[in-house]
Amino acid sequence: MSDLVVLGFDTEDGAANARTECLSLQERYLLDLEDAVVLRKSADGKIHLDQSVNLTALGFSSGLAIGAFWGTLLGLIFLNPLAGFVAGGIAGGGTGAIEGKLSDYGISDDFVKKLGTQLQSGTSALFILVRKAQPEKVIDDLRYLGGHPHVIQTSLSPEADAELKRLIG
Repeated sequence: MSDLVVLGFDTEDGAANARTECLSLQERYLLDLEDAVVLRKSADGKIHLDQSVNLTALGFSSGLAIGAFWGTLLGLIFLNPLAGFVAGGIAGGGTGAIEGKLSDYGISDDFVKKLGTQLQSGTSALFILVRKAQPEKVIDDLRYLGGHPHVIQTSLSPEADAELKRLIG
């Protein structure tokens, strides 16, 4: 079971810096992230999402490989594997990119955008879906990032939520 934690920052770049730190913590095996999304609300009030996984590019590359493979096999049947490779790659890449654009992974984009409407302009939020963590070490690193992080929302138990707020605040 993963836990969702949303940290708010008083600056536009605070959440991006925190995500970079979370990725560093993951490399040191102190945090196991399932997904991390940065939400920025610019000074003009526009909401910007920065996903940790680019699903459009991922869909394109996997669709390209699968399409090229099947195109080559069909091309062998019709004695023109090169044409099959090219046609299959184009069709597969396009289909994969569209599928990636329309799919959602991890944290719901609708949920992130809905919560983003509540942010003030010039601020940011980091949405992290955590499988497991060593909270003491993670909070020590996040506390010194700057931008004054504060807990906006969490799916942690009430006791863990209160402890997280106490440690960060």
